[in-house]
Amino acid sequence: MKVLAVGDIVGENGLEKLKKTLPDIVESENIDFVIVNAENSAGGMGITKQIFQDLLALKVNAITMGNHTWGKKDIFSFIDHKTMIRPANYSKGVVGKGYRIFECKGKRIAVINLIGRTDMNVLSENPFLVVDDILKEVVADYIFVDFHAEATAEKIAMKYYLDGRVNVVFGTHTHVQTADEEITENGMGYITDIGMTGPVKSVIGMDVNASIKRFVTSLPERYKLAEGKCELNGCIFEIDDENGRTKKVIRLNRM
Repeated sequence: MKVLAVGDIVGENGLEKLKKTLPDIVESENIDFVIVNAENSAGGMGITKQIFQDLLALKVNAITMGNHTWGKKDIFSFIDHKTMIRPANYSKGVVGKGYRIFECKGKRIAVINLIGRTDMNVLSENPFLVVDDILKEVVADYIFVDFHAEATAEKIAMKYYLDGRVNVVFGTHTHVQTADEEITENGMGYITDIGMTGPVKSVIGMDVNASIKRFVTSLPERYKLAEGKCELNGCIFEIDDENGRTKKVIRLNRM
């Protein structure tokens, strides 16, 4: 089983890059299942119904979110769609699902979305305890976790916490692809952050000048999306169908 996880789509330019690049990757790499983080896909904050439909047209299997889940009110019209997953450790009673189970090649794939609590400015439950509860009820052949978190330490802690209990943990949110992909002793695939799909000349997807001005002046300069050439970041996880161990972890950076 080969699963592709695509890093945070940043704005409409990032979406266009996905449209141009994803079909070729799926074909050339023989990808069976695609997970895309889309919480920044609409103007850098949230997701719209049109973008959601575009992702479905691309045959994306699972769409994960993050701290900007509710950035566009459109989401309430499709949050319950079978492909949509929002952070599982949002407050109890919040609409949507924190994990979903999919069928692929005769296997059941569970995709869990979690959000970190360190420097995220989002009220959420403890992701470590919430994932414990989820794993008690999930019945699946493979379990993938998108941990949308700021702190590398929190993500790495989650790696050790879930090692041997899930098949893959990958990080999202920081928009910078890390070079620490690994297969753990227990056969779990891991990477701290898979990066972003968005403008190359940018500050994590945002306009360079506007971003610098915020840091130099400490004034609340309005962020705006960067333009120009885009890249697609992601990671391919190849799972052994016999024993469930990760065989390969391959970082992608398509310009």
